[in-house]
Amino acid sequence: MVRLVRGVLHQSGGAGAGAGGAVRGGRFPHATQREAGPVSSTFLTCRGVVKRFGPTVAVDGAGLEVEQGHVMALLGPSGCGKTTLLRLIAGFEAPDAGEIELDGRLLNAANTFIPPEKRRVAMVFQDFALFPHMNAGANIAFGLPRGADKRGRVAELLALVGLQGLESRLPHQLSGGQQQRVALARALASEPSVILLDEPFSNLDPSIRARVREEVKQLIHAIGITALFVTHDQEEALSVAQEVAVMMDGRVLQTGSPSQIYLHPTSRAVGEFVGNANFLAGTVRDGIVECELGQLKVNAGFEGVADVMIRAESLALSEETGTPAEVLSVEYFGHDQMLTVRLESGTLLHIRLLATPQLPPGQRVGVVVRGDVFAFPAS
Repeated sequence: MVRLVRGVLHQSGGAGAGAGGAVRGGRFPHATQREAGPVSSTFLTCRGVVKRFGPTVAVDGAGLEVEQGHVMALLGPSGCGKTTLLRLIAGFEAPDAGEIELDGRLLNAANTFIPPEKRRVAMVFQDFALFPHMNAGANIAFGLPRGADKRGRVAELLALVGLQGLESRLPHQLSGGQQQRVALARALASEPSVILLDEPFSNLDPSIRARVREEVKQLIHAIGITALFVTHDQEEALSVAQEVAVMMDGRVLQTGSPSQIYLHPTSRAVGEFVGNANFLAGTVRDGIVECELGQLKVNAGFEGVADVMIRAESLALSEETGTPAEVLSVEYFGHDQMLTVRLESGTLLHIRLLATPQLPPGQRVGVVVRGDVFAFPAS
């Protein structure tokens, strides 16, 4: 639970990294107190941003809007330009075209370039970038301005991220999750308007990754600071962020809430990248798409030849009905299983089912549709 008492945000209970910690309301002047309700003002904007490295176009006219106090995930495959866009926002690189605006102030434009140290933007790097010869407290203090009450501020930040008593430890004496929280505390020390995180959980052991990302999520939401983080992990983006921007080939293809991105993809590229999707050839007419799995209802907004998308969890098996298929392989995950089946035409489909019963390869089954069907103009 997060509560505001005499200008101080307190967090108690739950798994938040800042449990028991506090952040003075004046420390983060652009933070949003979430109890006051949603904020609708755009705080960070990228318009037509382009960045080239020689003949390679890393960012190709990218557009982005992040609301004040919101957490946005920039989701995309490796090499799509998402980290480059993050570095452009931070001021580590200058765009070749386009504009970047923060809280109504142009950071980059035709004749404008605000250097990184004057942007009130903080960044947490993928490898955390802690100084190995400095202890946790000194690493955090490094981000504080001269003349600040460093000892008091470091103690406050250590409490915020749940690392009280560990200020004298060197980075190699801390776990991966603790190192990540030191890096986050150092970024917050400068009282930024926006915090940027580059693949913040990718270096963590899988056994603790889910717990640490939940802690960081709770902390950022408790503070109310605007945050933008880069990831290629769909689960991470959908579970942590309030908004997700899907980026491919240097462009932002779609922005929306996690459920909008997953349930209402606007293109085949987005639908294919987010989640496990099956694609079939089909034809749309009068709200019905005809494909190998039969005639299915679809809200396509067009008619004609289509790429039909059905998510793995939207398919089921039936002993008596359905399109005939053969089980080729089974991936067992404990909580569920993923079947690969082959239709009589040779088309392969992926089907996500409960963990039991388990079917052996070679089993004959019938495939039926139990969920949403999407259709996009044929590519």
